[in-house]
Amino acid sequence: MDYLQLLRPKQWIKNLFVFAALIFARDVFQLPLLGLTAAAFVCFSLSSSGIYIINDILDVEHDRNHPVKRHRPIASGRIQVGSALCLALALLAAGLIGSFLVTWPLGLVVLVYISIMVLYSLWLKQQVILDVFTIAAGFILRVVAGAAATGVYLSPWLLLCTVFLSLFIALGKRRHELYLLNDNAAEHRSALSSYSFAFIDQMVGIATSATIISYSLYTFLAPTNRNLIYTIPFVLYGLFRYLFVIYQQQSGGAPEDVLLRDRPLLAAVVLWIIACAIILYLGAVPGQPVLALSPLPMQLL
Repeated sequence: MDYLQLLRPKQWIKNLFVFAALIFARDVFQLPLLGLTAAAFVCFSLSSSGIYIINDILDVEHDRNHPVKRHRPIASGRIQVGSALCLALALLAAGLIGSFLVTWPLGLVVLVYISIMVLYSLWLKQQVILDVFTIAAGFILRVVAGAAATGVYLSPWLLLCTVFLSLFIALGKRRHELYLLNDNAAEHRSALSSYSFAFIDQMVGIATSATIISYSLYTFLAPTNRNLIYTIPFVLYGLFRYLFVIYQQQSGGAPEDVLLRDRPLLAAVVLWIIACAIILYLGAVPGQPVLALSPLPMQLL
């Protein structure tokens, strides 16, 4: 059970981002492409778990002084560092080799992901602003991985939405750390000494606005179906509910836990998925036809 906890399987929810390109390209029922995307999901899950273990090993002393992280298997001493390192290297090797076996572009994306995340664990996490940008890069690479595995078209608008949404999530995570650790924040991570609630709150406001605007523009200019504008209310509610969790419940440190435990937020996400599926694949929402192409040139989309 400790080794399973070490892998952080709840964090694999993030790896579902690899399906975004396939879903919004309306190719999810193309079984060969779906199989490639599922393989990309597995490769990213193996690689990300390996990175989590590396991060836990490097942060073991700091985690022992953290009110929550001190219960992790390595920080608590339930798993020895040597055993954890062997497991991490095996997972990273399996994820990287497996991704190259799927397609070489996917292998390159996973290689970049591993390289950036190792650099994050070693140095970038201590650099103010760059730390949240690196977390956001992890989400972006997941979306790119889905396109790299299948060769489907990846809309720049979808990529832009992912950028701002991931920054929004990363900043919420940093704010929770600042709240939870309070005066001891700098001892756990030096970059936290450069943050303040006012500074993070301003960036959260910018990221929230940019997420709403970029998603709205994506739905207005959607190359598949502009009826996606009907999904905007779910996105608005989901973002506002997450802000409620961050500011009123003083949570947000673990986005995957927030999603699974906060029923209104989970309901908003599920309804958004259902609405997108109906609009993209069934064309059930009245209005424009299923293929409502933008009048703008495709290269601008």
